[in-house]
Parts: sequence; C-alpha cells; structure tokens
Amino acid sequence: MLRPVGSLFRKYHRQLSILTLLPILLVTVTGIAIPVFEELHLEGLPEFMTKVHSGAVFGSDLVYSVLVGLGLLGLIVTGITMTGLLPSKRSSANDFDDEGVNDT
Repeated sequence: MLRPVGSLFRKYHRQLSILTLLPILLVTVTGIAIPVFEELHLEGLPEFMTKVHSGAVFGSDLVYSVLVGLGLLGLIVTGITMTGLLPSKRSSANDFDDEGVNDT
C-alpha cells in the first residue's frame, strides 16, 4: 500500500529535525551571542564563538556549513510541502478556455 505524500514528508521532516537540531541550535545561539559578547568587550570569547558558529572549531568549517545549510533547506522543503501551500495538482492548459476561465 502506498503512503500519502504528506505522511512521507512528515517522516522525513521528523528525521531531519532530529539530525539538525544541535547544529542549527549552535548556529543560532552563537549568532546571537557574538554581538552581545563583543558589546561587553569580553576578551577572546567572541573569537571562540565565531569559530563555533562557522564550524572551524570542529575542524571542517566548509563541510559543517554545507551540511547545516542543506539540513535547513530540507526542513524548509518538507515543511512547506506538509502545509499544503503548494498545489498538489497542476492545472493543464486544456482546463482553461480562451478568456482564462476554468471550464470545470
């Protein structure tokens, strides 16, 4: 039996959210904390937070950034698909007459 598309996206959305929770939380918290620590003139802490924010502290900032970005895009796509904002059925040109009015 085939699953409805919505439940399939719900499954992927749930799995992606679990995998990307910690990285996205780190990026969010450090992104908020960096300007606060800079304003408080705390020595060394803003630089360390910048390394955590970019993933450099983990040794591979490019891979970290790409994975966080792809995870976030995946969450956006699956989330939008589940909301029903995108039409599931596309209208063909034959459904409309010459004045653009739907015949059905």
